[in-house]
Amino acid sequence: MKLGYNTNGTAFHCWPDALELMAEIGYQSVAITVDHCCLDPFSPRLADELDAMRSSLERLKLASVIETGARFLLDSHTKHEPTLLSASAEARQRRVDFLKRCVDIAVELDSEAVSFWSGICRVRIATNMAMQRLADGCREVIDYAGEKNVKLAFEPEPGMFIEKLDQFARLTQLVDAAHFGLTMDIGHVHCVEQGPITEHLRQWSDRIFNVHIEDMKRGAHEHLRFGDGEIEFGPVLSTLKQIGYAGCVNVELSRHSHLAPEVMRESFEFLKSLK
Repeated sequence: MKLGYNTNGTAFHCWPDALELMAEIGYQSVAITVDHCCLDPFSPRLADELDAMRSSLERLKLASVIETGARFLLDSHTKHEPTLLSASAEARQRRVDFLKRCVDIAVELDSEAVSFWSGICRVRIATNMAMQRLADGCREVIDYAGEKNVKLAFEPEPGMFIEKLDQFARLTQLVDAAHFGLTMDIGHVHCVEQGPITEHLRQWSDRIFNVHIEDMKRGAHEHLRFGDGEIEFGPVLSTLKQIGYAGCVNVELSRHSHLAPEVMRESFEFLKSLK
């Protein structure tokens, strides 16, 4: 497995400096959160930025995953909107278009996966109708990614329509493909699931395409520095190794950008000592 860091935790660094810092510390991968100042897929400068990013990743020997959780990239007024569950078909299609653009970015950078989530269902509709709406959007993105030979990693997120692994299982009954798997966020599993994290890793081993890692407390969706939460990480990393996971394990501490150099190094040293 390759230890990495998410650019959403380096918001006060330009991305070239953030990547240099990651490589200097010893990280081997990066979760690239597409945003206004990092590979904005709607920017007329995207092609040039992709060239620069590709060159940096190759020179620094960093693997990558494309992350789609930018807060206000698609809507300056409402965090994470629109989603695949938004009320209007036009809004949902805007999210689909964005995800397809991220698939194209993954192709250009030879990224290991594109990670995305359901979003919040803000309209009052029956659960089965919301699930079908989500599946319809996922299906279009899955078909597109399949044509491009890109893996999609779906992330159950606390507070969103799909927040637990059994809900993801129900989604796969409606739409599925070999390249449609999971982003397994270790903190999220501890936050909302029952039983040891290691059991869930084993159960879903053939579906895990991407891993996020941070500390967390049960029932509280707050990404914490290692040691500030409740998770025992030794068994987690041992289990990832046992199941043969060789992909990216990216630290996600988006609210710690003001301490990025310190937290990046601290996180790497903590995880490296357990790896």
